[in-house]
Amino acid sequence: MLRPKVVFPQQFIHQQPIHRGDEFGVLCWNTQKRTETVEFQHALSDVLETHPSLFLLLQEAKLTTNSNQLLPHWSYAVAPNMQTRRSIYGVLTASQYAFGEAHPRLTQKREGMFATHKSYMLSYHMLAEGGSLLVVNVHAINFVRANQFSHEIELIKSEILGHQGPLIVAGDFNVWNRERRLRLMQFCRSIGLRQAIMADSHHIKTYRQHPLDFIFYRELSLHDTSAIDTSKISDHNPLYARFSL
Repeated sequence: MLRPKVVFPQQFIHQQPIHRGDEFGVLCWNTQKRTETVEFQHALSDVLETHPSLFLLLQEAKLTTNSNQLLPHWSYAVAPNMQTRRSIYGVLTASQYAFGEAHPRLTQKREGMFATHKSYMLSYHMLAEGGSLLVVNVHAINFVRANQFSHEIELIKSEILGHQGPLIVAGDFNVWNRERRLRLMQFCRSIGLRQAIMADSHHIKTYRQHPLDFIFYRELSLHDTSAIDTSKISDHNPLYARFSL
């Protein structure tokens, strides 16, 4: 696995802004690099039938470098953290609302076990009344000391602080012990984020009894949540939240 040299082509095909009063679903899922399998495609279709979503926040997405067929009817942007000759891996943010901007980021540190970076994506989605919704799709760094984990979270915070308006921060945060979890919660409090508490929370991926996946939000109304059992597809289950502006 190599540090990515190129960003996978972004596809922006939607022009619709978000209007006040709009309700939209957000589906957040660590896909365990199975995005191009037939099983994953069928599972995603089934989940979207029961949990309609206008945002997909995928971690550990795998995409073939010469193909554009994973999400042909979505606008999307990828923040890769690994690249081979044939494939790119990373976080993928997709939406059926317009993208204003999309900024892929790599962690500064490499993970100790695999010597690879993690990545995250900041995407801005236009509001009809002005301003934007900022969506931050995170696959947090693992296999490093807690102070290095905090340093990377603070880098994300530094990019969010200047944003005035609604905000979603979601993904796989790798908070598998109490200290990491506390530092994540401190980060959320410092920028006014609330946690979307999942119904069926027993379906959330855990390690050492600590949940790893979260959806946080600010300046939005939360209407519905669910952790969805798809255990035959990935080692993580998707999280779903339905919001309105």
